[in-house]
Amino acid sequence: MYKQILVPVDLNEKGFADKAVELAVWHAKQSNATIHLLNVLPGIHMSLVSSYFPKDAARKMMQDTQNQLKVFAEQYIPAEVLHHQHVCEGKTWTTILEYSEKIGADLIIMPSHKRSKIDRVMLGSVASKVVENSPINVLVLKPQGHLK
Repeated sequence: MYKQILVPVDLNEKGFADKAVELAVWHAKQSNATIHLLNVLPGIHMSLVSSYFPKDAARKMMQDTQNQLKVFAEQYIPAEVLHHQHVCEGKTWTTILEYSEKIGADLIIMPSHKRSKIDRVMLGSVASKVVENSPINVLVLKPQGHLK
């Protein structure tokens, strides 16, 4: 069974991560695992990017995101399930993989965005890159409905 479950959460996509967290809660209850919610912010500390923001913007963005993630966790994870919230900065798929290694995750549960075929070709998918490069199991929830 699993002991450390990582669930990447995109707080900008309302109603998107709740199903992944619901499944993570089920797995955590079955095996007494810990859930780790992870939100990845874009690299705002990079010198080129940071020059466009006020000095305390990165700190404020990090604090705001941590508060939003805490509220999200309180809403979707029962108090009896051990969980932690993490906010990191970087390229999304690589940060997910690096963080999974850091916490010793043995399962990643993540939703897959509903993308058109052209979006997948042009943009790639965070979920597909995580699946392709992860040394541990990745459970990907497919979006409801069919692509046109």
